[in-house]
Parts: sequence; C-alpha cells; structure tokens
Amino acid sequence: MDYGTLIEKRKARLSEIEKLMEDPGFFNDPAHSAKFMREHRGLKKLLALWEEYHQVTSDIKGNEELTKGDDPEFAAMAAEELPTLRQRFEELSQEVQYALLPRDETEDRDALIEIRAGAGGDEASLFAGELMHMFQRYTEKRGWKCEHLESSPSDVGGFKEVVLKVTGEEVFRYLKYESGVHRVQRVPATETQGRIHTSTVTVAVLPEAEEVDVQLKPEDLHIQATRSGGPGGQHVNTTDSAVQVTHLPTGIQVKSQDGRSQTQNKEKALQILRAKLFEAAQREAQESYSAQRKSLVGSGDRSEKIRTYNFPQSRVTDHRINHTSHNMEGIMNGDLFEFTDHLQKAEMEQRLAEEELG
Repeated sequence: MDYGTLIEKRKARLSEIEKLMEDPGFFNDPAHSAKFMREHRGLKKLLALWEEYHQVTSDIKGNEELTKGDDPEFAAMAAEELPTLRQRFEELSQEVQYALLPRDETEDRDALIEIRAGAGGDEASLFAGELMHMFQRYTEKRGWKCEHLESSPSDVGGFKEVVLKVTGEEVFRYLKYESGVHRVQRVPATETQGRIHTSTVTVAVLPEAEEVDVQLKPEDLHIQATRSGGPGGQHVNTTDSAVQVTHLPTGIQVKSQDGRSQTQNKEKALQILRAKLFEAAQREAQESYSAQRKSLVGSGDRSEKIRTYNFPQSRVTDHRINHTSHNMEGIMNGDLFEFTDHLQKAEMEQRLAEEELG
C-alpha cells in the first residue's frame, strides 16, 4: 500500500493544529482544546511510526544487499539481523495502517472495567474474581496501572461486582474488546457428581470521562451516605462512609464504599457515573458503525456472548473471530495479547475496507 499521499495529508493536518495551538485563546474552551490536543498526540505518534517504518524498510534493503556481497563476515551479520528487521517491519506496517485510520476519540483514554457475576450463582461470582485477577495481570504486562475502585464481595470469596480503573497509554484501545458476556464451563468445587456447569460474567469496559465530557449539575444528583455492605475484608468499612449517587435524569445509580472516607467514595462514585453517562452517549454515536465492526468492539448489548472458557478441555474461544486458544493457564494469568492482536487486526481490516483505504 502506498502511504505517501496519506502521510502528507496528516502532516498538513498537524501543521493546521499547531497553528491553532499558537492562538492565545486556544485553551479558553477546555473541551475544544482537549479534542485538538488528543488529535495532535495521535498525529505525532503516527509520524514517529512512519519515520521508523521508513528506516526499517531502508535497513532491510541494505542488509539484503550485504548478504549478496563478497565479505562473508558482513554477509553473515546482515543475514542474522534480517529476521528481526522483517518482524519489526510487519509490526510497523500494522501500526501505521491503524494510525492512518480516523481515530475514535476514546482510544487513547484510560478505562473503567466493570465486572458483574451473571448466571451461575456462587460459581459466577468466583469466576468474576478470576477475571478481575486476569485483567489486573494483563494491565501489569502492558505496563499500565490498575486501581480498585469499587467492589461487592460474595460469601464464597468471589465478587458479585467489581470496578477497576486502568491508567496508561492507549488503555481503551486495547481493553475495549473485553466488553460482553464471558462464559465459563467447568466442574465447580461444590459439585459432588462431577458435572460441568456453565456460568456467565458480564464485563463492561468504559472509556474514562473527563469533566469537560460530562457536566454533572448538582440539581441532577441525589447523593446520600449509606452503611457499607458485604461480608467484610480489607476493602469494606464498618462506618457510614459509603456513598450512593443517583443521576435523576437517567435513573443511573452508583455506589462506592471502598474508600476510607465519604469524600473519597463520593469522588469515586462520580468518576464511575461520568464514565457510564459518557459511554451511553458514545453508544448512541456508534449507531453509525457497521454491523461487522459492532460485532468486534461490542454493540453495547450486555447480553452479547463474546468468549467461552472451557476448563476441562483447556480451551478459550472468542466467538467474534472464531479464534481458539489452548493456553488456558496463560490467559487466566493475563496473556490476552493473542486475542487482542487478532481482534485488532480484524477490526483494522474492516475499517480499512470502510474507509476505502484497502
């Protein structure tokens, strides 16, 4: 694919934005400036990728010529470097293609992961806890930071619900594929006859909302202090520090009890509420997405089954791309890269087709 023309257009756009940023009044409108700053960061990253892509392409050609030269030592060194250079070339090709696509404004944002036990009672709550640990390990492998925002523990050591906040570089870009129903098939510890049970856990990944995205009016909020619930443990207080916030126009309710004070819990609850309201607005905007793309990144339908974890056969299948892995242990320890890479590649191909770049 010839990227030259597209790159020149992006360079011109970068110059336009940098001229806008020179205006003394550029930051007067936070929402307006934040939008352009995000686009600016994306364009700078694209051009850095393009420069490396150009350099690696040149290095490959140079090494290929050296392998045909008369100096055996240089030829051997050049041949040894070629596999690494070619692998990097493939990675950069995909990165450049993805970066050339019109960006979703949420892709470079931090994210909230909301995990809820579904059908299956105690077994579902236990699997919810295991998914929480899976995501925590995945964030560690990505070099991101994971913060425990809110939880409702179950009596058997799992979770009825848990909310995590993940911060880092392009968090939502990679985590967005995890939204949907995760189904587990295995023999529960409490099963005496060895029968395989099927349970479900619902995961919602929400892009973090900034205050400029969602304006919360005091008159639209009903805030009340409540007593913390749950079976106890390090995250649950015994005082009336829990806070419940109701957004009156939508009826959305959020409760936070894991902080050490009402002030902390109020801030956490408002953070979750903003993300929920922002996601609802984004979901409406996503109606313009193609049906195929919705099947990859989620349609917002919480009943959409995306993945099955079959423990007896050590098999994990992603139903959106019909991809199966037998690395159950690795996946539960946070090795989600295999699925993320396949999902991202499939989405990129579809988006390229939609934009008629491919």
